[in-house]
Amino acid sequence: MTVIHSLPLLFGKKATTPIAFIQAMVLAYQKYGMDPASALRKAQIPPKLLLDAKARVTATQMEQMSALAMQELDDEALGWFSRKLPWGSYGMLCRASLSSPDLGIALKRWCRHHRLLTDDVILSLDVSSNVATISLQENRDLGEMREFCHVTLFRYMLGYACWLIDSRIQLQDVMFAFDKPDHAEIYPRLFSGQTSFNAGQSAMHFDARYLQLPLLRDEAMLQSMLRQAILLTVLPYRRDKLLVQGIRKQLHNDLGLTAEELAEKLHMSVRTLYRHLQEEGFSIQQLKNDVRQKKAMECLARTSKPIKQIAFETGFKNEKSFSRAFKNWVGATPQSYRLQAREEAGLTG
Repeated sequence: MTVIHSLPLLFGKKATTPIAFIQAMVLAYQKYGMDPASALRKAQIPPKLLLDAKARVTATQMEQMSALAMQELDDEALGWFSRKLPWGSYGMLCRASLSSPDLGIALKRWCRHHRLLTDDVILSLDVSSNVATISLQENRDLGEMREFCHVTLFRYMLGYACWLIDSRIQLQDVMFAFDKPDHAEIYPRLFSGQTSFNAGQSAMHFDARYLQLPLLRDEAMLQSMLRQAILLTVLPYRRDKLLVQGIRKQLHNDLGLTAEELAEKLHMSVRTLYRHLQEEGFSIQQLKNDVRQKKAMECLARTSKPIKQIAFETGFKNEKSFSRAFKNWVGATPQSYRLQAREEAGLTG
């Protein structure tokens, strides 16, 4: 399996990945009585870097080293647990959850099936007050591998979840049970939201509405993804469906909202709102047009309101401009669309 074999590739070509993560993989080699020299050489990591706690490697070096280590050691857990997780173990977890109807069930299956692999750590998903929590319970001393294990397991789940629903999952916060590391400055690049350390238990929190989103992947897509780790390891995932849904909801209630008013209702700055919309490939005007179109179609199909009234309710100054816009949207006039919709619903006769 090559899908989730490394920490994120969002560091670009700069050497910003902490050497501590490479040191943790070297510990795995030592645990199994094997020599990491070949893997280090292939990943172009000079052994002397291992002696410098402040050293950094590139994302490419990190990915190459982790892939080599997992295959050579035949352990996708890289020595964290009391037993090996053979090559392909996490791919099996992906397949086991792929048929789920929504993300919530998929993540619950992931957690349940992960326990079949090992009970050294227990992953769980809980929901309370519209907040979803993925937590990690330790049942054995992970020693010097503790940080690398916690970080990687969370990235595994987060990356896979984003891929399943084709949406960035914005974390509210993430907390870790271990002490604040010397390289803590890289954590905002690993996880969105506020990061804290020395917590009672490692956990990630995010909006529970993500759990209701349907899965958008199939076996063919999974096969392709498993051959391209970058699809899972690159974060932030560009699309965030809840953001667009939230904007549409606000506009449905009030099409006259300005960018400033939308930003205030969504608890973000106007600059952040525009930046996120640009990443999503949308504009406020485009979303307003989408909401206008949907409201107009619903009113025409389900009510007997005069077209002039529908035009006013959807933000048009007069019936003529509304009719022109509606025809551009659906290729039919409001009158003909209403007639067709009523015929299909069996309301004429």
